[in-house]
Amino acid sequence: MFLDILASLQRLFVGYIPAVVLGSFIGYFIGLNSMIYQLFRLIFQIPHSIPPIALLPLSLIAFQESESAAIIVVFLGTLWTMIINTAIGMRHFHRQNKNFRAAIFHLFHALKVSIWVAWFIVIATEMLIGPRGLGFTLWDAYKAGNADYIIQEILYIGIIGFMLDQLLDFAAYILSQMVSDGKKSS
Repeated sequence: MFLDILASLQRLFVGYIPAVVLGSFIGYFIGLNSMIYQLFRLIFQIPHSIPPIALLPLSLIAFQESESAAIIVVFLGTLWTMIINTAIGMRHFHRQNKNFRAAIFHLFHALKVSIWVAWFIVIATEMLIGPRGLGFTLWDAYKAGNADYIIQEILYIGIIGFMLDQLLDFAAYILSQMVSDGKKSS
């Protein structure tokens, strides 16, 4: 079980981290100017509207290897989510007189939505192409008809997703406490 958890987390972070870095930069620059924001928001909504798991067959054809294909799908699904949510956060940041706490809130919201998307993609791709990971073992338990093991796998998936979410919430809280919102305390 431990190796399956590690395999799932490895797929998650290998696709998620580069997408977050690139998506944050692109979203930041798009969010700086309202005209550019309006134009690119519409352009990026097109690939964002495609369910990322639908890209798996194309990724398998292009990369001919399931591990690389799964990571690329995680990367692409996370990238569009990160770009759009970061750009929205930057627009709110500018509308709220450059309130850094608002910026932190929106950035971490983008990170959380992106990790939810990435985690979903990891589990779904593992269910489809295996050969290891929590999604694969969940699907394997289903094929074996083992309801207890299915429930156990679902709990593992849920607990890990919850812990990732809480980790981002905690980081956002710490960072927002360190940054002044521009108001002097009396």
